[in-house]
Amino acid sequence: MTTAQEYLEKRWTALILLCSAQFIVVLDASIVNVALPSIGKGLHFSEQNLPWIVNAYVIAFGGFLLLGGRAADLLGRRRVFMTGLAVVGIASLAAGFSTNQGQLIAARAAQGLGAAIVSPAALSIVTSLFKDGAERNKALGAWGAVAGSAGAAGVLLGGILTDGLGWEWVLWVNVPVAAIALAFTPGLIGESRSESATRHFDAAGAVSITAGLSLLAYALLDASSSGWGSTKIISLLAASVALIGIFVVIELRSKEPLVPFRIFRRRTLTGANVAGLLLGASLFSLFYFLSLYMQQVLGYSAIHAGLSYLPFAVTIILAAGLGSQLVTRFGFKPILAIGLALVSLGLLLFSQVSVGGGFLSDILGPSVLGGIGLGFGFTTATIAAVSGVEDREQGLASGLINTSNQIGAALGLAVLSTIATTRTDDVLATGSTLPNALTEGFQRAFLGGAVIAALGVVATLVLIRTRDNKAYVEMSKAEAKKDEASQAEPAPVEA
Repeated sequence: MTTAQEYLEKRWTALILLCSAQFIVVLDASIVNVALPSIGKGLHFSEQNLPWIVNAYVIAFGGFLLLGGRAADLLGRRRVFMTGLAVVGIASLAAGFSTNQGQLIAARAAQGLGAAIVSPAALSIVTSLFKDGAERNKALGAWGAVAGSAGAAGVLLGGILTDGLGWEWVLWVNVPVAAIALAFTPGLIGESRSESATRHFDAAGAVSITAGLSLLAYALLDASSSGWGSTKIISLLAASVALIGIFVVIELRSKEPLVPFRIFRRRTLTGANVAGLLLGASLFSLFYFLSLYMQQVLGYSAIHAGLSYLPFAVTIILAAGLGSQLVTRFGFKPILAIGLALVSLGLLLFSQVSVGGGFLSDILGPSVLGGIGLGFGFTTATIAAVSGVEDREQGLASGLINTSNQIGAALGLAVLSTIATTRTDDVLATGSTLPNALTEGFQRAFLGGAVIAALGVVATLVLIRTRDNKAYVEMSKAEAKKDEASQAEPAPVEA
C-alpha cells in the first residue's frame, strides 16, 4: 500500500497526469471547431443547430463546475477526479459513434459534465500536493501552460484529425488519454478531502446554482442568434437571476453551504475571480474570431489556420513558466496586471486586421503579445485565487476560478459576437463586399475585447490587496530559504 510520503515524493509525476487531464478538458472546447463542417455533413446538421455541438459542452461545463469542486472537497478528490475521467471517456466514445444530432449533442453535454468534475478536482489536488509559494507556483505555471495552450492546440489537432482520419477521431482522441490516466491515478495520487467532521451535501444549493449557471450560459450563447431583446433571452436571463438569487438565500441559511460566502471576505480571491472572468471574456473569444478571420477572409484551410496558432501556443507555454517565477519574486498583483495589459494591447493590434492581410503582417505580432498576456494572466489569476485558502476549501476555490473563466468566456463570446454581427450587417447594407464586411465586424469584436481586458487591469489594481501581495512575496522568500537550508544539510552517513 502506498504511503502518504510516497505519494508526496511522486507529486511531480502526478502533476504530469493532472495536467494531461486538464489538457483534454480545455481541448474539448476548441477541437471540434474546425470539424463542424464535416460533422454537419455527416449527421445532416442544420446551420442553426451546428453551434450547439460546442454550446452543449460549454453550458454543462460552466454549469456544473461549482458542484464538481465542492464534491471533490467533501467526497474525496481522487475519487471525484477518477469519476470525471470515466464520464469524459465514455461520453467521448459515445459522441464518436453518434448517428444523429440528438445523440451527439447529448454526448457533448455529458463530456462537459465530466470536464466540470475533472477540472476543479485536478486543480485542488495540485494545490494540495504542492505547498503555497515557489513550489506551487512552478506547478501552477505548468498547469497554466497546458491549459492556456490547449485551446490553440485543439484548433491544430482538430484540423489534422478531421482531414486525416475523419471527424469521429476529434471526439475519440480523449478515450485513450482518459483510460491511461485512470490506470495510473491510484498509484500516483492519494485520496484527500476536507477534514470537516460533517459530510452534509447541500442538495438544494447544488440544484439551484447548477440550474442558474446553466441557464445563464445558455442565454448568453443563444443571445447573438435570438437577439438580446427577444422574449426568449429575457425570460432565460430572468430565470437564471432568480435561481442564483434562490441559491444565495439557501446558502445564507444553510449550516453546511455548498459555497460558504465567508470565502469572499478574501478580497484577493474575489479580485482574482473578477480578473479571471474578464480575462476569459476578452481573450478566449479570440480563438473564435481569429479562426473565422483566417478561414473566411484570408481563405486559410483548417490545417493552415491551425498551424498559424503554433506561435501563440508556444508563447503561452513559455510565458506561463516565466510568469510563475515572476510571481514568486514580485507577487501576483503586478504580474496579473501586466498580463491583462498585454492581452489588451494584443487585441488592440488585432483590431487593425485587413482584408488583404497576412500571417506576418496581421497575426504573428498580436499572437505573441496575446500569448504572453494569457500565459501571465491565466497562471497568475489561478495562483491568486487559491493562495491562502484552507485545504478543506481548495476544491471550492478551484471551482470558483474555473467558473469565472468559463462564464467570462460565454459572456465575452455572446457580447462580442453581437458587436461583430451588427457591424457586419451594417456594412453589408451599404453594398460592401462580404470579406470587407466580415473584417470590419472582426475589428470591432477585437476592439471590444481590448476594452474588456483593460477593465481587467483596473479590477486587478483595485480589488487585489497590495498587503496580500507583499505577504505572499515574504512567504515565498521564507519558503525558498527553508528549501535551500534543507538541501544544504549533509546527508546522513550510513553505518
